[in-house]
Parts: sequence; C-alpha cells; structure tokens
Amino acid sequence: MKLAVVGGGSTYTPELIDGFARLRDTLPISELVLVDPDVERLGLVGGLARRIFAKQEHQGTVVTTSDTDAGVADADAVLLQLRVGGQAARLQDETWPLECGCVGQETTGAGGLAKALRTVPVVLDIAERVRRTNPDAWIIDFTNPVGIVTRALLRAGHRAVGLCNVAIGFQRKFARLLDVSPSDVHLDHVGLNHLSWETGVRIGGPGGADVLPKLLAEHGEAIADDLRLPRVLLDRLGVVPSYYLRYFYAHDEVVRELGTKPSRAAEVAEMEKHLLKMYGDPALDTKPELLAKRGGAYYSEAAVDLAASLLGAGGSPYQVVNTLNNGTLPFLPDDAVIETQAAVGPQGANPLAVSAVDPLYAGLAAQVTAYEDLALEAALLGGRDRVFKALLSHPLIGQYEYAEALTDKLIAHNREHLAWA
Repeated sequence: MKLAVVGGGSTYTPELIDGFARLRDTLPISELVLVDPDVERLGLVGGLARRIFAKQEHQGTVVTTSDTDAGVADADAVLLQLRVGGQAARLQDETWPLECGCVGQETTGAGGLAKALRTVPVVLDIAERVRRTNPDAWIIDFTNPVGIVTRALLRAGHRAVGLCNVAIGFQRKFARLLDVSPSDVHLDHVGLNHLSWETGVRIGGPGGADVLPKLLAEHGEAIADDLRLPRVLLDRLGVVPSYYLRYFYAHDEVVRELGTKPSRAAEVAEMEKHLLKMYGDPALDTKPELLAKRGGAYYSEAAVDLAASLLGAGGSPYQVVNTLNNGTLPFLPDDAVIETQAAVGPQGANPLAVSAVDPLYAGLAAQVTAYEDLALEAALLGGRDRVFKALLSHPLIGQYEYAEALTDKLIAHNREHLAWA
C-alpha cells in the first residue's frame, strides 16, 4: 500500500509518522512518500520519519520528493496538509482583521477566507495530478479551511473526504472522564467543520445510552474551562460546542484578547524553529514532546482510522468526517459539506441519520454554509465583488463598512497568491 503526504515537510508530520508506525497492523503501508517544495525542511522531516520507522521496526520505506507528480503517482491515498504562504501568511491572517475590530483567525472570519482563496486553487491542481495518475485514489483533506477545501474537491468530482481532529479530541477527553475506552464513545456530532456541537455522547455505538447530561453534571466545569466558555452557558445549551464556537459566542472578548498578546502564528513559527532543529538531530528517533504543543492532537490516529476504512484495511465503522450533506441536515443544501458521524468504507463516507437540530445551531450553520458557498465562488472565480459578498455574509463580520475595508486588506496582503488580483 502506497500513501503520499502532500505538505510532508510540515512540522506536524512526525506526529503522523508515529501513528503510521504504531498502527501498522491497521494500515499496512509499504511505501510512504512525503511531498513538499521546501527541500531543506523535507530533508529534516524525512530523516526523522525514517528513524521513527526504524525505531518501531516498521518495514515500509519512506521516500521524499519535491516533485508532486512523482510523489502521488500510483498512490492508494493522498493526504493533504499544506499551508500556502506558510506561517508568514498565517501571521497576516491573524493580524489585519483585528484592525477592523474583527477576529483574526486562520480558519474563520476574514483570515479564514484569505486562507481559502490561497488554498483552493493549489489543492485542486494537486487533485488533478492525483486523478491523472490514479483516478481511484482517495484524497484525505486535513488542509484548512477543511469544509471549503473538501467542498471544492467534491464539486470537482474527486474521491475526497475531509478530516479534522476536533471530534477525536472530544472522544478521547470524554472517554477519560467516563473511564471507558475511546472506542466505546460515540459522538452525536452535528454541524460544519470548526462549527460543530456534541449533542449526545453515547456508549457502545449509535444506539447506545446518551451520557451527555451526566458528563455535563459531573464534569461541566472542566469541560467549560477547556473551551474557555462559562459553565452556565454549557448548562443552558445542554450540548458541548467546539472550541471554535468561542469566536462566535464571545467574539468581542476574543478580539480584546487577541489585541493584547502575541499571535498564535508567531508562537508556532518560534516553535517550528526549535522543532526543525530537533528533527535534524540524528540521535532523535521519536516524536519530541514539544510537538504536542504544536496542535493537531490525535491527528495520526484519526488519519490512520480513516485511510484504513477507505482502503478496506480495517478501521472503525463509524467516524466523524467532512462529506456531502445529501439530505442529512434538511436545512442545508445537498451539496453542502457537513461534519458528522458517517459509516466509512471503500465506497466512501455515508452520514448517519441525525435527529432534529435546534434552530439555535441550525440557523448559524445555515448562515456559515451560505458564506462557504460564496467563499468557494470567490476562490474559484476571483474578483473583488465576490470577496466582498463572502465577507459581508460571514456572521463574524456582517457590516458593509467592515466588509469593504477587509476586502481591500485581504487583497493587499494576498496579492501574490491571487492570480486575478
């Protein structure tokens, strides 16, 4: 089995490599190709990857290349984890929206739109290269904004499933609180990528008993602290929102915080310097502890599980993924990409039935879905007016003066990545 990772020079990659090595019985990889245009980073990451495989006695080979066509040729699955513009572009995404009093974040709001505009054309080009060499290959997208990028891939007819680590993070956290195995925890996960709610926590599978009320009653304070939201809000909602909902439920508070501390991009850039130095140490043959602070917790487990299921190698029967709505949430278009529990196998991801969704969540999801539709049009077709309309539609912006100013700032900061600008 051959897997390719586009963006293989990412400092995330050793987390993925560690998962491939530990879970080799679930996903038997014979060849792993790391693809990245940054030859220096690729050399450091690739060297550590080979040492991790050797340390854990994995028999597969690790190949590195900056040639995308060669890297994805004949791959059974291709994982996308790229960042167009690098941390420098992320730093801009997190800063210039604050000048208008709006959240500066890389996956939502104006910064998220900028990332989508930079990313979608690049991802579609890579996907076409995959299709030319192996039209049956699965594309697993971990590249943010996952919902928009996955929607672009599916609209273009690619065999693609989007993946995020939010759900698996909740699964593992709830399992610890309940003192059960993570595999026993099934989430009623509803919404979109980075806009989701856990409306039920079931033990033993989709039909199991819902223990969410018990979780909130006994551990609500700890869950609320992790989300940085008030315990009383969780009690009133009766659900557990994704931590990304804090940008919506506490927007002004978040903006004030972001204006008084270093950006996450600056923190990550500094962390990456240390990680890359570590990766260059020929004695290092395990993922360093510092990597846990980089983000992407449990990414490797989620990626292995999804790839194994799609390739018929095993994997969990039900997983939270990003895939086409197709009537699952009746208040959204069929071609919307939702994040939900699905039955996953070689034929793809089929969403499980979802109970009626409270208007409090359905309304916000519908508005953000409309934004994502406009954002995708702007990414595919370009043009200032399309960017403006996407920004105006976003619930974190929504005022024409902000949308006008943010449109100009977005184009100015991303001109080199926008062919139409």
